[in-house]
Amino acid sequence: MKLKPTIFQISVIILLAAFARLIPHPPNFTPIGAMALLGGMFLSGTVLPIVIPLAAVFLSDLWIGFHETMLFVYIGVVLTTFIGKWIASITWKKTILASLLASIVFFILTNLGVWLTTGMYAPNLSGLFMCYAAAIPFFHYSLLGDLFFVSLLSGLIIFIASFQRQPSKAV
Repeated sequence: MKLKPTIFQISVIILLAAFARLIPHPPNFTPIGAMALLGGMFLSGTVLPIVIPLAAVFLSDLWIGFHETMLFVYIGVVLTTFIGKWIASITWKKTILASLLASIVFFILTNLGVWLTTGMYAPNLSGLFMCYAAAIPFFHYSLLGDLFFVSLLSGLIIFIASFQRQPSKAV
């Protein structure tokens, strides 16, 4: 019997996860990557898997505030959704690999955004390398956050879906 969570269930879980960004947490230990991965993993189609995580991040950004690198964060959400779509069958190995890929994509994009938009680093290759080097100590928080929230949220989605009434077979 295959569990099929509803669009509503997945959307609510993703939207609620966005509010984890509002509570105190280590730097970059957020559910952003997990929300995008789950959108790709559990939502069908091409629009909803992207729109729901983006809307959740945007709603939490309304509270947190906007910044120069938001465009790069949102591009990271879209690309991470595609990584979630890539997982045809959800297994723990593929989920770990997808979380690692999502963390790497997010690291590359958001730090490129810091280098391009903030003026904190020289606008040359050396400045770009310095930007990435300065961000390395925070990467493990992103990876741990993605692994933690993907595990927590996908487990919650599967748990809730398991209570759905399954159609009975005719005898």
